[in-house]
Amino acid sequence: MSSSAYAATAASKGNATVNDAIAQASKETGVPAEVLKGLCYMEGRLSNHQGKPSLDHGFGCMHLMQNKRADTLTLAAQKLGVSTDQLKNDITLNIRGGAAVLKDEAIKLSPSHTEPTKLADWYGEVAQYSHSETHTTAIMYADALYKLLNSGFSAPTDSGETVTLAPQHVQPNTSTAAPVKAITPAPGCKNDGNVDYPGAVDCIVDPNTFDCNIVPAGYPHCTYEDANRPDDLTVNYVVIHDTEESLEGTFNVFQDPNSGVSIHYVVDTDGTVYQFLHDKDVGYQVGNYWYNQHSIGIEHIGWDATGYLWYNAAQYLGSAKLTAYLLNKFDIPLDHEHVVSHGTVPSPILTTNHVDPGPYWLWTYYLNLVHKQGIPFADGPTDSHIISLQPKTAARPLGGNGTETPANFNFFYLYNGPSTKSGLIPQLVDPTDVTDETNNVESNMSYYYLAKVKDPAGTGNMMYEIWYGESDQAHSNPSSIVQHAHLAWLAVPPDAVVKGHGTPVTLTSNDGKDVPIYGKPATGATVIGYAPNNSIFASVITTNEDGTTNLWYEINYNHREAWVPATSVTTVHGIKK
Repeated sequence: MSSSAYAATAASKGNATVNDAIAQASKETGVPAEVLKGLCYMEGRLSNHQGKPSLDHGFGCMHLMQNKRADTLTLAAQKLGVSTDQLKNDITLNIRGGAAVLKDEAIKLSPSHTEPTKLADWYGEVAQYSHSETHTTAIMYADALYKLLNSGFSAPTDSGETVTLAPQHVQPNTSTAAPVKAITPAPGCKNDGNVDYPGAVDCIVDPNTFDCNIVPAGYPHCTYEDANRPDDLTVNYVVIHDTEESLEGTFNVFQDPNSGVSIHYVVDTDGTVYQFLHDKDVGYQVGNYWYNQHSIGIEHIGWDATGYLWYNAAQYLGSAKLTAYLLNKFDIPLDHEHVVSHGTVPSPILTTNHVDPGPYWLWTYYLNLVHKQGIPFADGPTDSHIISLQPKTAARPLGGNGTETPANFNFFYLYNGPSTKSGLIPQLVDPTDVTDETNNVESNMSYYYLAKVKDPAGTGNMMYEIWYGESDQAHSNPSSIVQHAHLAWLAVPPDAVVKGHGTPVTLTSNDGKDVPIYGKPATGATVIGYAPNNSIFASVITTNEDGTTNLWYEINYNHREAWVPATSVTTVHGIKK
């Protein structure tokens, strides 16, 4: 079909459903509807993710990519006669664009330059469609799709439409993948036991290609640094991420020495654990080099904005067993200040950091699972004015068979005054972005409150007055992302509040001016925010700056942790300085 014909059809299908789009795309291109349904579900859980790119820079439920390995996004746009932005944001066009790419590539891949006529024979093109870094990953991608075809599924789209794929009972013709070429000859993963975590699949990358202490070209043509932790650097944190990507796409990123990023472990939705770096080594995984040096990173297959479609009991349990192993190995306390979100790690400079795993990660449920592996909860000081949130929505997945629902949302918002009618505090981005973390908190973090009142607006919520670093100049002219702490009111269900742990600390300055806030405990670090003299925060962690005796306090500054030197701190309770 010509691009003009595609465009005419696209225009006529502006209000098409996903099922309509799949049927139309199959009719247009000859790609089996079963393949289109399977790919849209495997790559995106039938979601276009609000037009946001994956970790591998692919878009939509068909993962139309635009990276150094392939540009199927532009190819699809040319085939349909539409813009790339339309493909990013319209799921029906995205499906039809993916089908056009599948047809185009299948013809080029085939020795006879014809499309496959049987469902089994699309195996090779599915492997090609992945544009994987290694041949092993391309085969994994095709295997995953055919496993899904054989099991079938029934799931909702973003709009609530149900898409159903009946089990196909198809044996893939794996010989059709013989012509598929990988980007690099790097080895794939193997289940050989040569890993740190027992039971993990060995995907550990080659230091001669990925280690920045060895590779002559240096960063970004390498992805990690070999080290000898904990002998040379302490390991104080486990960082929980999500991939914003399918499993196979995740492999493409972490098996690419030019990606500039790395991770220690990946946990699939079925709980399978893959290891990419040794525990002793420093991964480039959290966007803050100090935290990189002192943490182990765990990625989870899923998307933060639609986590309820991905996170499930099997994945939580597989991850919890891994985290329990790491806490025991490195003697790390079990609490949310040490088992952190990527989204609670501060940026070390004046920029935004990531927000994963997002509002649907069930922290109460997850930490309890880690505890059930024999790891005691952290024991530390408490105070009657330090609270933590453990809502029922964070206690367990609310769907069937260990799955979540949208009701598992666990961000809680702050208001200008002691009423939910007073308006939300400033937000950095679009209020429709559920992953934005600039005016809310997540569960199981500790905060110091000065006052509380039942919401006079009648919501039944309790309102807690806390100091919170706000993005109060983000929309000024000129704008700034320096954060300034103000008194704000946190609204939470009354049965969600439990006693938190930590020490209340008062921030002080010798001259009465605002106290600088830092993104890492290091002399000369960038100031990322300010807090008024005599403002009070909860502090759970203290640490000595690397190579010195300089003492620093971690504070829960807003949604994220932050750091202040001991010279700026007076403890509210306990021994005064």
